[in-house]
Amino acid sequence: MPPVPAAPAQAAGPPRANTIVVVLALAGIVVALMQTLVIPLIPQLPALVRASASDTTWAITATLLASAIATPVVGRLGDMYGKRRMLLLSLVLLVAGSVVAALSDTLAPLVAGRALQGLAAGVIPLGISIMRDELPAERLGAATALMSASLGVGGALGLPAAALLVERADWHALFWTAAGLGAAAIVLVLRLVPESAVRTGGRFDLVGAAGLSIGLLCLLLAISKGAGWGWAGAWTLGLFGASAAVLLLWGWWELRAGQPLVDLRTTARRQVLFTNLASAVFGFAMFAMSLVLPQVLQLPKATGYGLGESMLTVGLVLAPSGLVMMATAPLSARVSKARGPKVTLMLGAVVVAAGYGLSIGLMSEIWHLVLVSAVIGAGIGLAYGAMPALVMGAVPVSETAAANSLNTLMRAMGTSVSSAVAGVVLAQMTVTFGSVALPSADGFRVVMAIGAGAALVALLFASFLPRRATATATPHDIAPAPATVPSAGS
Repeated sequence: MPPVPAAPAQAAGPPRANTIVVVLALAGIVVALMQTLVIPLIPQLPALVRASASDTTWAITATLLASAIATPVVGRLGDMYGKRRMLLLSLVLLVAGSVVAALSDTLAPLVAGRALQGLAAGVIPLGISIMRDELPAERLGAATALMSASLGVGGALGLPAAALLVERADWHALFWTAAGLGAAAIVLVLRLVPESAVRTGGRFDLVGAAGLSIGLLCLLLAISKGAGWGWAGAWTLGLFGASAAVLLLWGWWELRAGQPLVDLRTTARRQVLFTNLASAVFGFAMFAMSLVLPQVLQLPKATGYGLGESMLTVGLVLAPSGLVMMATAPLSARVSKARGPKVTLMLGAVVVAAGYGLSIGLMSEIWHLVLVSAVIGAGIGLAYGAMPALVMGAVPVSETAAANSLNTLMRAMGTSVSSAVAGVVLAQMTVTFGSVALPSADGFRVVMAIGAGAALVALLFASFLPRRATATATPHDIAPAPATVPSAGS
């Protein structure tokens, strides 16, 4: 059979590839915005929805729990039934949740809306997986690095935007804006992103999905609420115990299932295992900055270490870190291409550790904190850009979305643990200011030192990766078996 002419495809390829990358990265940033959307509202939320301060924390906890449950489930469904289809469903849930929250004036519908927003967390791993299916190999590294970095970019840029809206408009405008951005992302994906033909089909592992959801729900609920309930309290210990039991049973089931939700044998491969461990520790390290810097900026100057700034200033100080992550993504891809993604991940860990090291001595001026957040952002951009390459280089094309979703989940788990650990440290290391106990300057330094230590642990995990990571295969390089790829009309 004569070869198919390649010239037309090459002529049409770059603009189409550029469009796919831009649209998916924008969708990822929109979803990541949900992380910081309500942070400027936290002090006012009890009065706004007529609830106690402890109850209003569910507006954050609900999003965390929903995203942890949805990410692996949606990833597996994407591999089975279509990644673009699941990405669109995730964005529809984001819009629905935003509208519910925008129409709320009490806590219950607000929490419900925030939970629906959390169900959209699978957009970023799905976007990375679509890129693997649709982009030529030479474009894949930079594109997935940008998509992976969008998680941090959206979180960093969302804070100043949300603070500005809260200062200038009614708080419901936050959620109407989120709904509008989500709707725009849906339109762009529908018009410009193709559906991949790479699908596994088969039967969805309902038992595995239920087991993982229950196990994660118990674990994250114990982590996020343990400080309020007491770490030795019955509820906290009971949830930790239930989580351990359920996840052990879930692992037993997954190893025996014909079509598991998560292929644990693939996950145990050295390249995937240590990438996921490093991801969890990086999630921990990234969030330490987000916990400390806003508090230092907002505490009164009379404390001797607080800078007495507004929430809007906090957002403007942290925003450069998001821009640096975006700018670092292409560099991450170039380093990975030249030296391998293992080197890029290790370099990112060193830069993050250096940023936290700077913070221990540089926290007395606004420019100090801008510098610290930018250096940490650069390290995170390098590391996050390398992670998809490491994961996709070790898993079959048919498991791309599920594997990337698990990697994203590991980052989220690290973030949750970081919040709990930092909360314990700051609750124990306090100073009395008037009649109020506030975290001390030493407490903040300890949390930043822990962040530096976490980055060094990630460096240690990365050192166990293969010397030269397996090359990332794409559907353009591998002809899928006919049984796993539906025809154009199916």
